[in-house]
Amino acid sequence: MNDSKNSLIIYDPETIRRKIYTIREFQVILDSDLAEFYGVETKVLNRAVKRNLESFPKEFMYQLEVNE
Repeated sequence: MNDSKNSLIIYDPETIRRKIYTIREFQVILDSDLAEFYGVETKVLNRAVKRNLESFPKEFMYQLEVNE
């Protein structure tokens, strides 16, 4: 039985590079793009991060402004 939740998806480096943006002089990947890589909804990824804030350095994430 092929369970798609357990399937391995291999992304080529160029696909990942296209998801990296420079914002405020930092290279970042948006939560929506990370969620896509992990195969989950963005809200699920964000909930998991909030439940485990102590696992991430404070500079790991920040909220974008409307103009960004």
